[in-house]
Amino acid sequence: MDTTGNVSSKKVNWFYLLLFVTVTVLMGSISGIANVGNITTWYADLEKPSFNPPNSLFGPVWSVLYALMGLGFYLIWNAPKSARRKRAIQVFAVQFVLNFCWSFIFFHFHLIGLAVVEIVVLLGMIIWMIVCFKAVSKWAAYLQIPYLLWVGFATLLNISIWWLNS
Repeated sequence: MDTTGNVSSKKVNWFYLLLFVTVTVLMGSISGIANVGNITTWYADLEKPSFNPPNSLFGPVWSVLYALMGLGFYLIWNAPKSARRKRAIQVFAVQFVLNFCWSFIFFHFHLIGLAVVEIVVLLGMIIWMIVCFKAVSKWAAYLQIPYLLWVGFATLLNISIWWLNS
């Protein structure tokens, strides 16, 4: 199948597929690892809503989401060159930078209110990314739905933590 779901003679480049997934997971993990000290200290002391998941859930969930992001990005990268493909790559890059920065804004700088603004923008960029991905590859777009749902939940969580601690 090609990236639009149609049968294609284009083969999977396993090297690039593994590279995209691995780099995406590693880059995503950097922000988590860089801020782990604040999770056990500053974050532990914050008032949190009753629906706050245990800290042990975040690492595995984000690892899966980053792997799905990497796979979706590979499908876009592997698609025939076009203006839509170029736009999808650009939007992916912007949302990935926003994703990376959120952890530092929230955990490192303790700017919970600014993190709310940033995650709302991120949520919008994820929606735009899915729209752009779908124009190139429906499978790449569908792979981002768990990411959208999790960041939607994280947005509610961020807003709740801001409210409870302001």
